[in-house]
Amino acid sequence: MPLSGIYLFSENGDHLYVGRTNTIRKRLQNHCRPSSGHNSATFAFRLTRVITGIIQATYVAEGSRSSLEKHPTFGPEFIRQKHRVREMQVRFVSEPDPMRQALLEMYVSVSLGTPHNDFDNH
Repeated sequence: MPLSGIYLFSENGDHLYVGRTNTIRKRLQNHCRPSSGHNSATFAFRLTRVITGIIQATYVAEGSRSSLEKHPTFGPEFIRQKHRVREMQVRFVSEPDPMRQALLEMYVSVSLGTPHNDFDNH
C-alpha cells in the first residue's frame, strides 16, 4: 500500500467516494473504525446524513456534527455506516505531490460521478 495518494470507496460496482491523504493506511482505518468521530469518518457521516435525512448543516451547538453523534437516530446509524464503509471495496493510487493529489481526486470524482464528494466552498 502506498503511503500517500488517493483512494476510492465502491459498493456493488457503484463508485461512491474518493478522497486524498498523505497517510492512506491510517486514513482508511479512520473512515471505518468504530471509535472514529465525525471529523475522521467523514464518508460514513455523509452516508448517515443521507439515510437519516438530516442533511442541513448547522453552525450552532444544536444540530452540530458532534451533537448528531449523540442523537438517538443519527448516532446508531453512524455506527452502522462506519461498518458499511469497512465492508466496501477500496482502491488506491500512489501520488505523493499534494497538488496532483487534489487534481486527481477531483478528476476521479468527476469521471466516475461519485455522489458523496462535495467540492463546494464553505
